Amino acid sequence: MTVTTVKPDSAAQAADAVRWALSEGTPLDVAGSGSKRGLGRPIQTAYTLDLSGLSGVVAYEAEELVLTAKAGTPMAEILPMLAERRQQLAFEPQDLGPLFGQPEGQGTLGGVVASGMAGPRRISAGSARDHTLGIEGVNGRGDLYKGGGKVVKNVTGYDVPKLMAGSFGTLTALTELTVKVLPAPEDCRTLLLAGREDAGAVAALTAALQSPYDVSGAAHLPAAVAARSQVRAVAAVGGAVTLVRVEGFGPSVTARVAALKEELGADAVLDRDESLAVWREIRDVAYFCPATSPASAEEGRGGDQDSRHVWKISVQPSEGPRVAESIRWALDAELYFDWGGGLLWAAVAPTPDTAVAIRGALGTAGHATLVRAPEDVRTTAEVFHPLPDPVMALSRRVKESFDPCGILNPGRMYAGV
Repeated sequence: MTVTTVKPDSAAQAADAVRWALSEGTPLDVAGSGSKRGLGRPIQTAYTLDLSGLSGVVAYEAEELVLTAKAGTPMAEILPMLAERRQQLAFEPQDLGPLFGQPEGQGTLGGVVASGMAGPRRISAGSARDHTLGIEGVNGRGDLYKGGGKVVKNVTGYDVPKLMAGSFGTLTALTELTVKVLPAPEDCRTLLLAGREDAGAVAALTAALQSPYDVSGAAHLPAAVAARSQVRAVAAVGGAVTLVRVEGFGPSVTARVAALKEELGADAVLDRDESLAVWREIRDVAYFCPATSPASAEEGRGGDQDSRHVWKISVQPSEGPRVAESIRWALDAELYFDWGGGLLWAAVAPTPDTAVAIRGALGTAGHATLVRAPEDVRTTAEVFHPLPDPVMALSRRVKESFDPCGILNPGRMYAGV
């Protein structure tokens, strides 16, 4: 199929494009840079609405902890700007481009919010939706509208911005966003516990998270995954590695790390640079990225990860070890744990029954999303976890209220929605 790209350079032009598509009865593949195009069900349409031309910071009020930028603004522009003022997006947005074989740093602010994904700090800071204050965009009726505001106390406007987070462009073509920013931590240290089995590791992570020491990251890398780390202190353990992150002011970090090291029986403490590197790997699912070179494949840093499907599995932390073991028993799979055991990332050798086995292992303990797989698989598979009938009915009604003719990313999340 030949695909025609429409690339507006203003919100008004984006609205015109949606109105044209509505008049023609043709759906639009709504995209930014395309760094997450491989996530979700493929869109069957001859037209792409490319919002990457809507780029630029509109207002950055550092003292008010608020940033407003156009939806196509690259994260590679936003993050360094925040770092200069010692600020950050606290939900730790992921860069999944390399997971799909693309260069890093290609994502946009609109894509970050539309995907609704967050990194390891979600356990303490919340997700993208918790930091989205306001949006501007075009709904499926061709109306350019705004929702939310530019101050944290403006709670009356939270509902629509939160609804857009994680909607994958199915409700609104986002043209501008306002997000909350927070001070970046002065220091960062990570406690390393070596050789723990899954259940023991999750127990240690739970103890750390329930402690008074304000832990901001809690992950467990089984031996095969830890061996792929580019952080020498992690890979050199030669076995499983359990990681607990502590951030904040220097003296406070030092005191909290010392207390936690004694309570958890930690084997080592990673310095700031090592900590930043390993949590970036965990955040971006670097262990399951395609091999970038023959050398990296030989060293165990890619290899057969190229052909494996990648799943994101949310569970009750106490159920994480059981679910992981069930998946390993049923499938050829490698997994690691984030969010204190509440998130499993799995790289799975594909079989016709992969989805059934993974969701069967979950039972009612959580939900599973197919993050990376070939297009033909994502066309027929249930990429996002099946919804109960009442929730699916509600999702259809929400879709119809914003996009009654199904113009915007139809079927991206669920068939017929």
